Amino acid sequence: MHWNTPYISRKIDEWIDEDIGKGDLTKYAITKDKVKAKWIAKEDGIFCGVEILKLLFEKIDKEIEYNFLITDGEKFSKNQIILELNGKAISLLSMERTALNIAMHLSGVASFTYKIVEKLKNTNIKLADTRKTTPGLRIFEKYAFKCGGGINHRMGLYDAAMIKENHIAWSDNLINTVKKLRENIPFTSHIIIEAETIEQAKEAIIAGADSILLDEINPDLLRKSIKELRMTSKELYKKNNSKELIIEVSGINHLEIDKYLIEGIDYISTSSSVTKSKWIDFSMRYI
Repeated sequence: MHWNTPYISRKIDEWIDEDIGKGDLTKYAITKDKVKAKWIAKEDGIFCGVEILKLLFEKIDKEIEYNFLITDGEKFSKNQIILELNGKAISLLSMERTALNIAMHLSGVASFTYKIVEKLKNTNIKLADTRKTTPGLRIFEKYAFKCGGGINHRMGLYDAAMIKENHIAWSDNLINTVKKLRENIPFTSHIIIEAETIEQAKEAIIAGADSILLDEINPDLLRKSIKELRMTSKELYKKNNSKELIIEVSGINHLEIDKYLIEGIDYISTSSSVTKSKWIDFSMRYI
């Protein structure tokens, strides 16, 4: 991940401005000397945020010295020391809340993702994220998802074309829809078609989708139908000399993911790592 970009720099500036604004008023009452502090984990989890926090610290005060005792994607335990800091008291206090908020949120996403990925480890199924992210934090939440062992789905509307139920309702038939897309988008672009029934999935395959997304379909029906969908795609793709179909499943309650460990599924996508996860608690304590 490339963190030193203008976009990320602007985002961090926004975070700083949101909390510090014109300056921390407590600066009048505390020592001007350098002090030491440490971050302590209050629970177990998977850490995320090292490189982002480094950029934040350097924007607050280039003289802040930091020593991370962990890397992104690494497990930590309750009471473990995560980070050691040395710098002006006002600098450490000014960045404390923003830095902790980012680390706690992203580590929460990573930790939640890790627990789901663990359930998939004896299968060929990979866990993918979605575009259901916090506005302004997508790139960071998707990075946290990767730190937890998941893989990123499309970043936005611009890097893959997904045809969902509303697109289908407001466009021509699927064959013409895919044809128009192939004529107008880069040939490297991926076309995904969402299906809410097995019949819709077959239509999507015949229309020429690169991937089908089976949304909220009963696991028993999926178990019966995946092989048939694979056979349909193989016959069609042989004729067209195309690559093999990708099958993705979504709309799953993360607590019931065990029911969907079905051979032939490539990806399970979920927004729950962002929408259902809780923050992991860290605290900064003086030394």
